[in-house]
Amino acid sequence: MALIRIDPLSVFNFYLTLIDASNVVGTLLTAAFNYAVAGFSECSGLDVTLEVMEYKEGGVNDYVHKFPTRASHGNITLKRGVIYLEDDLWTWHQGFVQGAGTRKDGLIVLLDEARKPAKVWKFKRGIPVKWVGPSMNATQSGVAIESLEIAHQGLLLEVGA
Repeated sequence: MALIRIDPLSVFNFYLTLIDASNVVGTLLTAAFNYAVAGFSECSGLDVTLEVMEYKEGGVNDYVHKFPTRASHGNITLKRGVIYLEDDLWTWHQGFVQGAGTRKDGLIVLLDEARKPAKVWKFKRGIPVKWVGPSMNATQSGVAIESLEIAHQGLLLEVGA
């Protein structure tokens, strides 16, 4: 019997999709391909922390009981090069600044080497809480980068998506 080696996925091959979950027809991945926003150069904040309550039982001196209480999710931060004539992230954030924004669900799709979806994380009811424009400096020749921070109400790993 031959052993099959499975390499870890590369982190450079991913994209983000923002969707209105009530309008999705078919699977999440179909929605991801139909509503793709853009590729990003960086994505961070895919984290979930479980809070723990400690209970010190009288007479038990060798350990402390620990009980899970609540999960909290970090904000997702996305960075990408500024694209000419494409202001979708700014427009979404500006909608909330003006009091007329709409929450969106989102999919962060990590692709394998064949550019097929390998892992899909879904965040629920996202709000763009911070948009950061490029830092401009006439003495440098770097790429103009914009950043968007998204607060959300939960992160799921879509199994078998």
